[in-house]
Formats: sequence, structure tokens, C-alpha cells
Amino acid sequence: MCTVLVLGACSDDPSPQQQIYSSLEKVVAQEKGFLNQQEPLVNLEKEEKGIYDQIIALGMKEHDQIKALSDDALKLIDKREKHLQKEKESIHASKEKFDAITKRIDSLEDAKLKEQAEQLKDVMEKRYASYDRLYANYEQSITLDRDLYKMFQKDEITLDELEKQITSINETYDKIVKENKVFNDLTKKYNDDKEQFYKKAGIESSK
Repeated sequence: MCTVLVLGACSDDPSPQQQIYSSLEKVVAQEKGFLNQQEPLVNLEKEEKGIYDQIIALGMKEHDQIKALSDDALKLIDKREKHLQKEKESIHASKEKFDAITKRIDSLEDAKLKEQAEQLKDVMEKRYASYDRLYANYEQSITLDRDLYKMFQKDEITLDELEKQITSINETYDKIVKENKVFNDLTKKYNDDKEQFYKKAGIESSK
């Protein structure tokens, strides 16, 4: 996933554009929590994939080993879920800060600057909506993964049942990959539009 770029500026001018800048910087601060969850999530996913590969390589005859590995995988899933919740909390806190710019946009007198700010707002709202879809898909994938490892622990399980579950998991991960691209593209557009807003507002920024 991708997060908003940190931009900095200094001014004592309490103009509407500076107030918007202040709100946007609060958004950046809130999304640091989101960014901090990315590496742990990726590492946990890799570790869990390694366990899955071991289970598949063993075959169902090595049931005791498979049960033990499945227990390890379930613990990793619990950890992933905790990081996902922290990620969600960070994004929702970010949204609360971003919502504060609406009335400040209305206070902008320059028509072109106001139009740029409205465009910025529209892109960010789409980005938040994309994250909600991404979160829902990821949450579903966690549920499906958990169910799979519980299936591995059963004494009696058919290959057909496992294949159906794995197909469902793969379909959900396809949705995650597609929505993640949408989210990242919107994040890039938001950052580009924010730079344009700062330029039009005469606010210096640095990445």
C-alpha cells in the first residue's frame, strides 16, 4: 500500500489556504500509523506463505506435522488481523482530520485555488472509499485463510473441499491486488494535486 507524502511549510499567515495546509499536515501525521503497519504485514504474509508451502509439500499423510504447522499459521493470522485493525484506525483518524478542510475550502476567495482544493478533496474521498473496499477484501481473506488452516487440522477432509477453499482465497487475493492498485494510484494523484494546490497557494513544500 502507499501513504501520503510528507510535505512541510512554514508561515504565520492564518489565511484559509494556510489553515487547509495545517489540516493536511494533520492527515499526514495520522497516516504514519498506517504506514508503520505495512512492513509487519508483509513479513507476516511471507512467513505464513512459507508455512502453507510446507503443508502442501508434506501431503495429508503427515497429519501431526500439518496440525502443528497450521497452529503456527493461525497465530500469524491473529497477528496480521491486529496490524490490519491498527491500519484501519489510522486511516479513519486521517479521514476525520481531512473532513475538517471542507468549510475552509468554502472560505477560499480565489476561484482557481478553490477549484484545485475541491479536486483534491474529491480525490481523497475516492481514496478513502478505495481503502474501505481494500480493508473489506483483506478482512475476508483473513477469514478464509483461518478457515483453511482449521480445515487442515481436521482428521477427515477431502481434496475437493480444500480446492474450493483455496479457489475462494485466490479470488479474494485477486480483488486485493486490483483494489490496492486503485488505492495507490489515487494516493499518487492526491499527492500530485496537493503539490499543485500548494504551488497555486504560494506555499513552499518539501518532500
